[in-house]
Amino acid sequence: MSEAFNADRVTRLCDFLHQSPTPWHATRCMAERLEQAGFVRLEETANWQLEPGKRYYVTRNDSSVIAFQLPAEKLTSLRMLGAHTDSPGLRLKPNATHYAAGWMQLGVQVYGGVLLAPWFDRDLGLAGRVHVRHADGHLESVLLNVDRPIAMVPSLAIHLDRDVNAGRVINPQTQMSPVVMQSDSAQLSDLLADWLEEQHGLRAVEVVDFELGFYDVQPPSLVGLRQELVASARLDNLLSCFVGLEAMLACDASQGALLVANDHEEVGSASACGAQGPFLGDVLKRLNAQVGGATEESLIQLIQSSLMISCDNAHALHPNFQDKHDERHGPAINGGPVIKVNANQRYATNSVTGALFRDVCREADVPVQSFVTRSDMGCGSTIGPITATEVGVPTIDVGLPQWAMHSVRETAGTRDVDYLTQALTVFLNRSDLC
Repeated sequence: MSEAFNADRVTRLCDFLHQSPTPWHATRCMAERLEQAGFVRLEETANWQLEPGKRYYVTRNDSSVIAFQLPAEKLTSLRMLGAHTDSPGLRLKPNATHYAAGWMQLGVQVYGGVLLAPWFDRDLGLAGRVHVRHADGHLESVLLNVDRPIAMVPSLAIHLDRDVNAGRVINPQTQMSPVVMQSDSAQLSDLLADWLEEQHGLRAVEVVDFELGFYDVQPPSLVGLRQELVASARLDNLLSCFVGLEAMLACDASQGALLVANDHEEVGSASACGAQGPFLGDVLKRLNAQVGGATEESLIQLIQSSLMISCDNAHALHPNFQDKHDERHGPAINGGPVIKVNANQRYATNSVTGALFRDVCREADVPVQSFVTRSDMGCGSTIGPITATEVGVPTIDVGLPQWAMHSVRETAGTRDVDYLTQALTVFLNRSDLC
């Protein structure tokens, strides 16, 4: 196994992670790269005029994106990649402002399955989207990213809680509100007005609504004496979004291919832009109508002739907690992509799709691993089973091994970024999915 990694690719990954504190920012970054590569933006509300051999993309809710390339001939199959743009975190409540002990704080909701303890004593920024009303009455949606330390959730000193290291339950309602300003009268609306003017030059606008969340402003970094590790927020699952996009841009564009990155996976995917919603199905129907067989039967044939690789990170074997893994299914960081298997269909992998992915890895000269959770532990899930259920496409769940999943800062392997990119590129170039 080579000790080297693609430094340029890892630099692009770190830039993407740094520029994507929210699903809306991640979608914008992906859209910009797609357009730079010649993908044409489509609007869901417009009539589509698709041409064979061309490449397109479309977004929904500004937080989910589907990019696809069409073959020069009739579309009969698609090599699909799936990921998700959202990550667990702390989202602002609508009426967030409150005061305690002379400090202005902002109340938060917990989004997804957050590992709360690492959020204490972090330098926090604030990002998301804000909807404003202009003086003439029209509404506008803008992205906001206050990318400097403006808040913190301070820990309680051990002198005031001597048993804290024996385990303490964290109450997200009463103990997770970040402190923002030493004041008992400041208003969030005034802060938002200042930031909107600073970032967008907007003056005399009314903030009508917002979706904002805190994030750790510490930038991604390479860790280890040989830089074996990349540490960052939101590796789950922006790492998969990045790798899928890298493969999409690196492939030879000879085959029908599609990349979908859904929002809301961390909270169940049940939304118009989530994997349980109709976004992917709507796009497939429009593709079939224009460049496929244009019948309901041909749509079923297209889906059943395709394959979806759902990419979402896997739990790497932790050197301090090896007993949390099945002893024969503990994936190693920098050991290659992981096939995720669950007999109860928490992952969509079966022996057919697993064999196909193993063959892809063989062709790409990439190592491949397997993950099965311990039989006495619960198992998470991904967009894989949901997409397979909603669309009917044969699906496999894979991912890159990582530590500290759902922490404010997660860790993965630098060499694994190349391994999965190479495998997915080979998959997108294959003329035969069988």
